[in-house]
Amino acid sequence: MLTDDKRLTIREWAEDDRPREKMMMKGAQSLSDAELLAILIASGNKNESAVELARRIMRECGDNINELARLSVNDLCKRFKGIGKAKAITIMAALELGKRRKTNEILERKKIGSSIDLFMLFESQLVDLPHEEFWIALLNGANKVIEINRLTQGGSRQTVVDIPMILKMALEKSAQAIAVAHNHPSGQNRPSHEDEIITKRIKSGCEAIGISFLDHIIIAKGLYFSFADEGKI
Repeated sequence: MLTDDKRLTIREWAEDDRPREKMMMKGAQSLSDAELLAILIASGNKNESAVELARRIMRECGDNINELARLSVNDLCKRFKGIGKAKAITIMAALELGKRRKTNEILERKKIGSSIDLFMLFESQLVDLPHEEFWIALLNGANKVIEINRLTQGGSRQTVVDIPMILKMALEKSAQAIAVAHNHPSGQNRPSHEDEIITKRIKSGCEAIGISFLDHIIIAKGLYFSFADEGKI
């Protein structure tokens, strides 16, 4: 342990503690989540190397990247000595890039054929949020995704859904079908009474304008509920 205030830089790490060199020699896939995080933060604090600090961050997040993504910039700065705003923003930016890459890969798929396809489409957008959001997928006649959009953002329990706005968006994009999704930050993936009412209203609206309503899924910490799978649409 160091006794002065100097932070350990990447050049000062022990030979076995240098993830950059390991990445160059063995590839990114050989690094642990903590080692990849250490590359992002580059330096630790007076008591920890960057790798040690990164390991502690991951440990306190249950070694779960989704739990890390739930933290805000302020959370990271307050909880972990050696993480300032610049490092926290770098971490958040890297996580956002990963989220966007996953979404783009799903969008390139040929079509949506089941609830699991919708879960994979929406999960990266909703899985780590501390508040509720409501999203829509617009699809063509072959159930290929035209685009996905966030409709509303609410509190920790519920978000307000504007049914006319959903139908207007579908008509403007010439969508032949839609699917919607929202998250439950509580981790409870069963629908509430309000969720069931919203689903019925969306279904009625879609029937009125001749658009197929494929599904409404609820995402909650890696689990999901599908109204279509449960015969509720």
